Amino acid sequence: MSYQHPPNAQANIRASVGHATDADALTGCTVILFDRPALAVVDIRGGASGTRETSLMGDGDLVQSVDAILLTGGSAFGLAAADGVMSFLREAGRGFQTPAGSVPIVPAAVLYDLGVGKPIWPTARFGTAACEAAKPLEEVERGLMGVGIGATTNKLFGPSQRQRGGFGMGSYSLGEMGMVYAITAVNAFGRVTDSVEDDPRVQLLSGPSSQDETRTSTTLSVVLIDAPVDRRTLVRAAVAAHDGFARMIRPCHTIFDGDVVFVAALQSGDCSNERTLACSTAAELAVEHSIRDAIMS
Repeated sequence: MSYQHPPNAQANIRASVGHATDADALTGCTVILFDRPALAVVDIRGGASGTRETSLMGDGDLVQSVDAILLTGGSAFGLAAADGVMSFLREAGRGFQTPAGSVPIVPAAVLYDLGVGKPIWPTARFGTAACEAAKPLEEVERGLMGVGIGATTNKLFGPSQRQRGGFGMGSYSLGEMGMVYAITAVNAFGRVTDSVEDDPRVQLLSGPSSQDETRTSTTLSVVLIDAPVDRRTLVRAAVAAHDGFARMIRPCHTIFDGDVVFVAALQSGDCSNERTLACSTAAELAVEHSIRDAIMS
């Protein structure tokens, strides 16, 4: 699977991805860094989300662009890793300019992995380490690392049925228009499957669900659109990306999940209805690919 920029296309913004992993405690974080501020939106569908700085991404707010996005383990404690990302960026002179200096804009979302390894969570030093380890998209490692190191799935029917989740990437070509990439940490309550056979939702409705106290879950995704797009297109792509969740994870967006999708533009421009449709459809497909990749990797 290739994550190279399409031929004859020059992105206005470059994205890189870095992991910080504690393989002993089974927790970590993953940062997506932009080389200049990127227009971004967020769409939250899960019933148990944990986020930071997402309210500033709404329509009409003062700040419309972000310097980085952080996906982290450690439940709400793990949001502290964003402090390290902010410090790294401020030292580089990045951020929203104020009279007192720059304030880096780093939205973050967490998943729950405290019940998998040791009850340790990413701190600011994890965020800094992830920034220092950042690589271009085509070089990023996937699988059990970063935010995905402690991820699990299939928590419907108790601990004995749980399966490993992970961190994955997917992409979909828009032809000469550009590319769409998806970066996803899969820690779902439901089962990852695209099969029409043995649907876990049917079993869930026909018998008691899990009483596992560690069933708290979340799938987190960052979609990067490397094509000229506007804010409306980002919003529609975020909606479609959640459809990618629902096609691959059953059940999805439950009361136990904190599902969050960020979408960022690597180029900016006006969009026709047809381009908006193409980008949102590609986002859905790229997210499906990234979920599958997280499990297979």
